[in-house]
Amino acid sequence: MTTQNTRAKEKLVVRKFPLRLMPSVRKVAEAVSQKEGVSLNQFINLAVAEKVAHLQHDEWLARRPKASPELIAKALEILDRPTSHEPEADDALPEGYNSPAQS
Repeated sequence: MTTQNTRAKEKLVVRKFPLRLMPSVRKVAEAVSQKEGVSLNQFINLAVAEKVAHLQHDEWLARRPKASPELIAKALEILDRPTSHEPEADDALPEGYNSPAQS
């Protein structure tokens, strides 16, 4: 067996993780998962994935550079550039709208 095949098999191994839920939480989770048409395991996986994504997003927000007046001005300048394309109907600005940069 090649090293690549061994690595591929190692990646497919799913380790079991015994999870103890409070009975009240498990009861509600089972009801919701049944209503959604998924197994309790799938429901818990999705719930954990959503929570992890939320926490990662919060970390990203905390680390990203804060918007400075210069960056805001540059963004507004880019958005105010003329274009040869007409906006789609849902993207058109309301009648009488003035850009903050023009005020």
